[in-house]
Amino acid sequence: MKFKDKWLACVSFGEQTFRTKISDQTDKPFWNCERKLLLERNGPHVARISVFETNKLSKNNLIGYCEINLLDYLARDSDSDFETFDLLDPMSSDIVVGRISLSCNFEDPIETEKNFARRILSIVDYNEDGNLSFSEFSDLINAFGNNVAASKKEELFKAADKNGDDVVSMDELAALLALQQEKEPIMNYCPVCGEPFEVSDKLNTVIHLTLCFDEGTGNQVMTGGFLTEKQASYGWMFKLSEWAHFSSYDVGLNSGSSASHILVCDRKTKRLVEELIDAKIVLSMRAIYQSKIGLGLMDKGAKEILQTISERQGRQMNSVESAKDIPKFVEFFKDQINMAEVKYPLEHFKTFNEFFVRELKPGARPIAYMERDDVAVCAADSRLMAFKSVQDSLRFWIKGRKFSIQGLLGKEICSNAFVDGTMVIFRLAPQDYHRFHFPVSGTIEQFVNIPGCLYTVNPIAVNSKYCNVFTENKRVVSIISTSEFGKVAFVAIGATMVGSITFVKKEGDIVKKGDEFGYFSFGGSTVICVFEKDAIEIDDDLLANSGRSLETLVSVGMTLGVSKKKQAGARLPTLDSCVLGD
Repeated sequence: MKFKDKWLACVSFGEQTFRTKISDQTDKPFWNCERKLLLERNGPHVARISVFETNKLSKNNLIGYCEINLLDYLARDSDSDFETFDLLDPMSSDIVVGRISLSCNFEDPIETEKNFARRILSIVDYNEDGNLSFSEFSDLINAFGNNVAASKKEELFKAADKNGDDVVSMDELAALLALQQEKEPIMNYCPVCGEPFEVSDKLNTVIHLTLCFDEGTGNQVMTGGFLTEKQASYGWMFKLSEWAHFSSYDVGLNSGSSASHILVCDRKTKRLVEELIDAKIVLSMRAIYQSKIGLGLMDKGAKEILQTISERQGRQMNSVESAKDIPKFVEFFKDQINMAEVKYPLEHFKTFNEFFVRELKPGARPIAYMERDDVAVCAADSRLMAFKSVQDSLRFWIKGRKFSIQGLLGKEICSNAFVDGTMVIFRLAPQDYHRFHFPVSGTIEQFVNIPGCLYTVNPIAVNSKYCNVFTENKRVVSIISTSEFGKVAFVAIGATMVGSITFVKKEGDIVKKGDEFGYFSFGGSTVICVFEKDAIEIDDDLLANSGRSLETLVSVGMTLGVSKKKQAGARLPTLDSCVLGD
């Protein structure tokens, strides 16, 4: 890689992102920065390192990235402290733009706790004998700032002094900090970052404190407090707008003025990513869908305007002239469109819509458990929300007026089994692969066209209490009859700029899960699958994220859930049941 400017690097791991200082070296930048991460068996295990060219005024330009599976790194056989990784082009993962050297070491959690206890001891161990007297122990408890703990210092000291020698050793202090925190917290908040401690938190409190108090090996500790690498890479202009409350970052359901950034959880890496959307579009959607005035305009003819705009835009995207917009579109979404997966090169596409409905290379979307029809799979590259019932969806996601399964499916198709059934929402953004696939195997019974509006399906509209996107938009409902899940309703919903929904299958066709079902033309769009009551057990991670009002970024073919008809002995393997090989 040829460097011509100053650079910074970000490390994203789960719901945390850290950034380095800006390197002063422009030819071969180095940072000498480090950060400790907690690697849990069922937690995230893929760390992403991204390199940005700096622009101090606004955002920085992503140049390259690499993803490291820390479990694989742990199992490697190498004597070298450093390992070099290829930096991949954000636009195409088969192009290498540079290389980066990293050092990664692993520390046992028990040893981490002991090291932290030693550091705590050194602070109040005034006579430097490696033990704490009651007066020294009292000073330590006072420093934690917990009045309850301070009033029970003598009781705590006796509990920590396991061998009754009237001093607390390093091992005894470590046990106190680890166990007492679970029973009756000594510390309610981290004195470094201010994060509240919860008894039910997966992150062990002592580990958390170790990370926050980390002094490292003399290298600079990376700056934390970011949710996504995009947030971490912003310059001071964004920070000013965030301080002034024009922009904000948060996980979960946002609506109204706070809906300025859409964060989703990447299922593959378990890290948070930010959905790219033009700021002007965000402002216009908030003005229309988050206010009575905006929706009032919809009732006074704006719906017809949206229809006209969508039809005109559809014609334009089918014109030869529209092809010139393809490179700009790919550049804008360069980190979210992987051209290495696309079946044909850019020059193959003669119109923008041809690119929009692009096909992928064979094998780009492997179908999970292809031989098992009792395992349902994700129907689209999308941001997914899954709910056991409509009531759950209304609590955690859909805020529209009068939403119901009957309103979604229509009276002709809706049955009582669907009314109380499980609902899965696949929201496609403009940058996504826009062909949708069958989530289950079976036979197509029927199609029903339901006319309607063309509202946007962006969460800003879905979370609006003033409109009902899913039951008012144009949509096509199909019923798939299966032996494993009963009947499954598959709803393809049009949206703003989506003038057509094309199906490649017809009534009576016998289909296999993963087969292509159809595609949306230009714009955002949504697929909703409704399963009959007690027909499917949705994967736990999808339900957990949805319960936090957090969309999960999924790909076609990933597991969605298992039929409850064959639940006994039919559960899918989890990381708990996997063993690292020699």
